Amino acid sequence: MATCIRTLTFLALLALSCLTETRASARDLDEIRAQGVLRHLGVPYAAFVTGNGDGFDVELMRDFAAHLGVGYEYVATDWPTAIQDLVGRRFTTDGADVTLEGPAETRGDVLASGLTVLPWREKLLDFSAPVFPTQVWLVVRADSALAPIAPTGEVREDIRRTREKLMSRTTLTKSGTCLDPRLFDLAPLGVQAKEFTGSLNDLAPAVIVGEADTTLLDVPDVMVALQKFPGRIKVIGPMSEEQQMAVGFRKDQPALRAEFARFFEQYVRTGRYMALVERYYPLAPRYFPRFFPG
Repeated sequence: MATCIRTLTFLALLALSCLTETRASARDLDEIRAQGVLRHLGVPYAAFVTGNGDGFDVELMRDFAAHLGVGYEYVATDWPTAIQDLVGRRFTTDGADVTLEGPAETRGDVLASGLTVLPWREKLLDFSAPVFPTQVWLVVRADSALAPIAPTGEVREDIRRTREKLMSRTTLTKSGTCLDPRLFDLAPLGVQAKEFTGSLNDLAPAVIVGEADTTLLDVPDVMVALQKFPGRIKVIGPMSEEQQMAVGFRKDQPALRAEFARFFEQYVRTGRYMALVERYYPLAPRYFPRFFPG
């Protein structure tokens, strides 16, 4: 009996130790400044994080670290675990519902990687003001029989027309991202959604080689793909209304989030933000003229 009690006590202390260690790495502004480094969680994706040490969000976070007077550290993650690595909790999702599970290691201080603001993510994270616009489009091979819709000027009508083009076809999707098939009510269209197991960066090449009739793709990735594979893909139309990308913070980081807001306001005002846009996404102002300063 005594042995059992000692064993249970040891396991309880071990669990408490693990949880304390996990939470100890969760830091707000004062701790980050005291420890002298900002840990940026990122996933190689489009031109936000290239995987070669640069990218739109890499430079933005480097400049934010410099603003804080601390060093910069890139922490590689992947979409299935990126939010977990920030909030220090495992979780499952069902549509817009989120169920929190056990503790996980907190590996970073901010998540910035072309992160689209979605309702289920807002239950787990606090977001900055929008840092980049996006939208989900339907994309096909250039030689596909599907023709692009004629834009009407009304996004909901454009979406309806695009959805009609998708009926009874196969399309590549990716759960847990802005391309999650559950976000698009595909069942009434008779669509066969094919879960893509590779990187988001590989969706355009996958549709080019014929893995499916179509693919869902967000605009930043489309812009990169159009430059990387000229003449090999075409856009049919929108599958979502315009969305926003932002920097993700834990809900216990109000000071860090507020400091980023001050930094980003100055970043835009001084022209450094548009210089970053022109470096990585020169076509973006053409697609989203209302978002970018004139």
